[in-house]
Amino acid sequence: MSDHARTSDPLSREAIRALDAANQLDDVLGLPDHLRDALWRVESANLEPRDAPGGFIVAGMGGSAVGGQLARAALGDRASRPIAVARGYGLPAWTTPDATVLCASYSGDTEETLAAYEAAGALGARRIVSTTGGKLAAAAREDGVPVIPLPGAFQPRAAVGYGIVVALEVAALCGAGESLRSEIDVVAAHSEALVAEWGPDGAPDSLAKQIAHGIHGTIPLIAGADLTAPVAYRWKTQLNENAKIPAFSNELPELDHNEIVGWSGAAELGRFSAVFLDDSDLHPRVRQRIELTRGLISATAVSTFRIDSRGETALERLVSLVLLGDLVSIYVAILRGIDPSPVETIERLKTTLAGG
Repeated sequence: MSDHARTSDPLSREAIRALDAANQLDDVLGLPDHLRDALWRVESANLEPRDAPGGFIVAGMGGSAVGGQLARAALGDRASRPIAVARGYGLPAWTTPDATVLCASYSGDTEETLAAYEAAGALGARRIVSTTGGKLAAAAREDGVPVIPLPGAFQPRAAVGYGIVVALEVAALCGAGESLRSEIDVVAAHSEALVAEWGPDGAPDSLAKQIAHGIHGTIPLIAGADLTAPVAYRWKTQLNENAKIPAFSNELPELDHNEIVGWSGAAELGRFSAVFLDDSDLHPRVRQRIELTRGLISATAVSTFRIDSRGETALERLVSLVLLGDLVSIYVAILRGIDPSPVETIERLKTTLAGG
């Protein structure tokens, strides 16, 4: 890229650095290293394999829960037991003592996850904790519950690579799914190539930057299906927290039975855009629906995108879309002229709740 192109790119590394006070971009670009480091951290916990006929549950909130969602999707039909994500103060009603519960809280102080940890203990289910510390780590050590130690200094949402690998490894240890350990290094290497292509040092018209420019100034609706459905939700939450904008996600083919009608009134209400996350393994009819739906809403959408996952394995393809969405969310923040890291509204809510 020429020096002129770099200086004229509003999403160059220099332009981002001027706003990104906490270097959130570097955390996103570090995803390949996070995937590799997560394997070592799981090994360091010395977890014993133990079959869980009652299934595997990931209890967490926000960025700490999404790893479970993404791991479940990556496993797909290689899962051999029920895998659920519990976002709240309790566990699914069907949870039994022969289930394994991974309690994931980056800070270790998430009140919902602390409550789920206690609920799992009361049931007699096997518990494993993933955290940087806090009350959760202290309780686990007192109870003799194994702790997978996470590195500090991240925003919880930036630790998604750790969340995916930890959930996959625990799923394998409890018999809920095949081990994907051998795929992690390949996924990390593949992600490094995508970082070079989509990162700030890539071309000004890279896919990530094109999408960011296209949805900037709009309310984005992100759609996925099967493997890409939880990734669509990840895009939504990253746009919420990093870009500080309303964003929503939905799933095909379901949205073709309701949401598609709402687009007829979109132009009257505001500026909306749509991103469809495609994958080569989706049902052929779903892939057809993506193209047809995109065409039907194009008249009232400011912009629409159909994005193909990249990679060979399901895990590679899933992680490619996670990385792309994370970068897009940072770029939209920069185009809006804001720092992507702070989440002041969440902090105010937590402070108010702590006060009773």
